[in-house]
Amino acid sequence: MTEQNQTTEQPAQDENQIMAERRQKLALMRQAGVAFPNDFVRDDFSADLHSRYDGLDKPQLEAEAITVSVAGRMMLKRVMGKASFATVQDGTGRIQFYISRDNIGEATYAAFKTWDMGDIIGARGTLMKTNTGELSVLVSELRLLTKSLRPLPDKFHGLADQEQVYRQRYVDLISNDLSRSTFIKRSKIVQTIREVMVEQRYLEVETPMMHAIPGGATAKPFVTHHNALDMPLFLRVAPELYLKRLVVGGLERVFEINRNFRNEGMSTRHNPEFTMIEFYEAYSGYERMMEMTETLIRRCAEAACGTTVVSYNGREVDLSKPFDRFTITQAIQHHNPEYTDAQLADAAWVTAEIKKLGEKLPPAPGLGSLQLALFEACAESKLWNPTFIIDYPVEVSPLARSSDADPAITERFELFIVGREHANGYSELNDPEIQSARFMAQVAQKDAGDDEAMHYDADYIRAMEYGLPPTGGCGIGLDRLVMLLTDAPSIRDVILFPQMRPE
Repeated sequence: MTEQNQTTEQPAQDENQIMAERRQKLALMRQAGVAFPNDFVRDDFSADLHSRYDGLDKPQLEAEAITVSVAGRMMLKRVMGKASFATVQDGTGRIQFYISRDNIGEATYAAFKTWDMGDIIGARGTLMKTNTGELSVLVSELRLLTKSLRPLPDKFHGLADQEQVYRQRYVDLISNDLSRSTFIKRSKIVQTIREVMVEQRYLEVETPMMHAIPGGATAKPFVTHHNALDMPLFLRVAPELYLKRLVVGGLERVFEINRNFRNEGMSTRHNPEFTMIEFYEAYSGYERMMEMTETLIRRCAEAACGTTVVSYNGREVDLSKPFDRFTITQAIQHHNPEYTDAQLADAAWVTAEIKKLGEKLPPAPGLGSLQLALFEACAESKLWNPTFIIDYPVEVSPLARSSDADPAITERFELFIVGREHANGYSELNDPEIQSARFMAQVAQKDAGDDEAMHYDADYIRAMEYGLPPTGGCGIGLDRLVMLLTDAPSIRDVILFPQMRPE
């Protein structure tokens, strides 16, 4: 049966009244025996059954007499005298039950007629085709496994309020096929990343999520307290410094699919808790990291979308071609050709232009820092096609290796797609004395009022003093990548349980 002819709409009822009626049904079930049985064995999934048997016709199915055991949530129900139809949804899709009084008995059939949408039921039976050609289970045994006390949202519209979608993701997943598809794709993306990294001889590791010294990124941390040690701890802003300690220790290719926590603003692109992959490879540099980034993103697109040409917000994004590369000033001029080289080299002019665009001046001093702020104000959002911005100024890259050709810039890149940063990578700074001086400069910025500046990490310097080989490293934001590959407008759409204010 199709959805259109499954059910007739019932008059809207007060939710409290519906719940009261369902609780009464549950009370009767408790009196009759075990209300929430756990002895039903499900052997088959709806998607597998459709894949294997949709191509068989009615006589073929009857001849093969294929027995199945299926369970799921009842989403549609049509009672028709001595026979009824129900559509059941499991984790893979939907399948129809054909339920007749003659096959399951008078008592079970009478009970079935009282069951509600959202109830979780199990059935055994044989596969059949209806007269309309729909694969169905001819039910010989029917069980109510879980009574649903709350009514499902309107079957055509799902949850109407977007905030409710985020708060009650469990309801959204029940009623919204697109939402389920998004999170299935997310899982495929994460799995694909693991496969690529293992193919490239990387080792997956786990590093602490609570740090005595927050480091690895310029970000404001969340602060907590360890009672037994009587000391403050910080939720991880990045795993970088621990991963590079492992490279020092001889684990030459490591990666971590990691949760990070940054105590900063929330938006369509920012959640205080987010997921990244960070990876580090000895005897490599930022060129190799850019190659790895392109490979990872293409493979994820193929796994999640079946193609490397995807659509986002109605516009095409071609991930198949080599990604563009610009320096910060090249990107500014590409999208603002009226800016001259002399103007962009003039700190006073850049400062005035940033103010003119209504943006705040950066906390880090220096021309490079000002150029980056101008880039963010006038060019970043225009980078629709995949674009590596390379050669960042040293004052905004405290962990990156300086260029041998120009000590004022670093061998660093950030990847932008659809106007958003997706990755950050560089040739790692492996000179402990320079790293120590960079940390001291960060401490000075923190003392001057920059909440996001780094702390001095003496143990990391000690590790570096044992010798960090030439190393490339990169971090890719998985939430934003999933947004891109599922055409999601907000980061909350791709996080199962985004952070919300208490109800």
